[in-house]
Amino acid sequence: MSDSIGSLRSYNPVVKVLAPVPAMIVTALSRDPWTPAVFAVIALVMLLVGGGLRGRALLWTIAGPPLLVALLTVSFGVWTDPGLVDHTTALLTLGPFTLWSGALETGLATGLRVVAVMLLALIAGLTTDGTDLVRSMIAHLRMPYRIGYAGFAAMRFVPRFRRDLEIIRLAHRVRGVDGGRGPVATLRRYNGYAVPLLAGAMRHGDRVSLAMEARGFGAFRTRTERRHVPLRLRDAVLALWLLAVCLVPHLLSGVLG
Repeated sequence: MSDSIGSLRSYNPVVKVLAPVPAMIVTALSRDPWTPAVFAVIALVMLLVGGGLRGRALLWTIAGPPLLVALLTVSFGVWTDPGLVDHTTALLTLGPFTLWSGALETGLATGLRVVAVMLLALIAGLTTDGTDLVRSMIAHLRMPYRIGYAGFAAMRFVPRFRRDLEIIRLAHRVRGVDGGRGPVATLRRYNGYAVPLLAGAMRHGDRVSLAMEARGFGAFRTRTERRHVPLRLRDAVLALWLLAVCLVPHLLSGVLG
């Protein structure tokens, strides 16, 4: 984990998860397009400058939000009740359907709210290691370590399931098992994967529980950690910054009237 103050990865995971919540609430309760637009831009700049994103993550972070806003604008614009916006300008008429400018404005505001909340959540989602988040919750939110380490075990199941699924697919291919093509064949093929995957999960869970029992897991009220995730001054600064951001839309509304 980078220790640079300019890297979001160096901040406490709990702070990155909780600090954007007030901004998310303000965004969700807003009705104008300016408030979510401001939060979306601020969150996007934070991710691009301090997220350390590369490859596909960087590409989707840059290209994804505008595409999603455009899609949601049109979608919600079509779904908006015409009776609420028929006093605005008609932009397009196709038979009985009319697309009103007010409907697109409503769709734009809704799309911006969705994207802004998503980008604020990605501040933690794209820059946080899952194990560090669990350690931080155990240390600073007093989450019982039994629950935390159960979360560790659950996270380890995901790559194992992926590896087991690939092995099962290769085994079926070697044996010449081919369910054909089409949605029905795909469903039948995945049904064939279910039983060996469940059996492997049960065996793995049994081994994990035995290993945890052998190490005295749960025998004591507290447990030492191999690596600590501390709270530092920079975390307080980040939390105050994200709280201060909540005032920006109010200031802009005063300036713009």
